[in-house]
Amino acid sequence: MATPPDSPEVEDALFEFENPRARHQNTRPVALDELLRQTKFSRQEIRVMYRGFKQECPEGVVHEDSFKDIYAKFFPHGNSSIYAHYVFKAFDVNCNGAISFRDLLVTLSTLLRGSVYEKLRWTFKLYDVNGDGCITKSELGELVTAVHELMGRRHQHAAEDERKLRDQLDRAFRKLDLNEDGVITIEEFIESCLKDEVVTRSLAMFDSEL
Repeated sequence: MATPPDSPEVEDALFEFENPRARHQNTRPVALDELLRQTKFSRQEIRVMYRGFKQECPEGVVHEDSFKDIYAKFFPHGNSSIYAHYVFKAFDVNCNGAISFRDLLVTLSTLLRGSVYEKLRWTFKLYDVNGDGCITKSELGELVTAVHELMGRRHQHAAEDERKLRDQLDRAFRKLDLNEDGVITIEEFIESCLKDEVVTRSLAMFDSEL
């Protein structure tokens, strides 16, 4: 009797997570065993997430517009577009404007199952907007503003909101820029965050079973 096309055996053998349109570009299907090595998810967890991904993203990738639409559903009372853009860039491992299932799974593994150190490295990547290995006050300001927009915290008192935002930014930057040279390196970022119980507790809350 023929094996059903969606059976675990077939999924283990095929598992094509990349964009089908890119197959002619020598894109290689990703083996399930390879993802088991690259992530901290179980075989069953990967199967469940793959089926959901395949259903929602039949092309095999998520583009930025779709990613922003997803964020907008979770944060209907704010402007999620700016923050979603930065998160998309952090998920886009290959910097090609599309998130594959492999990209998604590797990042989720870091955020859900990674060590505090691994989560902080990913967070640093999110805040390092231009990817030059350090965070400037301008970059930190972009993300702080994006978070406020995301949560819909900016209301009719625009001038007061701007003042509070600048104060918050100044305090955060002083706390992270340990040697006061005007930029935050990944070493400074990790050292500062590890000393902050609120940060470490927040990161620990990501740990969960799917």
